[in-house]
Amino acid sequence: MTEAPQRLKRRHQFLRIARGGKKCAMPGLVLQAQKQPPLDPGAAVDNIRVGFTVSRKVGNSVVRNRARRRLRAAADVVLKDHAANGHDYVIIGRAATPSRKFDALVGDLEDALQKLGKWRSPTNEDKQAEREGI
Repeated sequence: MTEAPQRLKRRHQFLRIARGGKKCAMPGLVLQAQKQPPLDPGAAVDNIRVGFTVSRKVGNSVVRNRARRRLRAAADVVLKDHAANGHDYVIIGRAATPSRKFDALVGDLEDALQKLGKWRSPTNEDKQAEREGI
């Protein structure tokens, strides 16, 4: 998959994933994942959708926005190449998110994907397309 993940923006999307999905808590974040419901009965879903949330427990608005930006950057690094297609993901910031080293945050996201069974290794086609700049 070479396109960027779509964004989850509506409250009911977040609630559906929280209610019926799997979750994994790591030191820097919490990852929730759920298979996307198909729009057409026979259609295959092959895109990724992701949403971000950080509660007031993390800090004031400046701290929460910084945490959200860091989570978006970590998701850009990991999800495009390694997240299973056809799933919705919600990444929740924790109190440690703003101060955690970025490499550790990326590692938390990778570990959470692996623990949930949503890890996808890049295929040879993906690697070839990346080398060619497609």
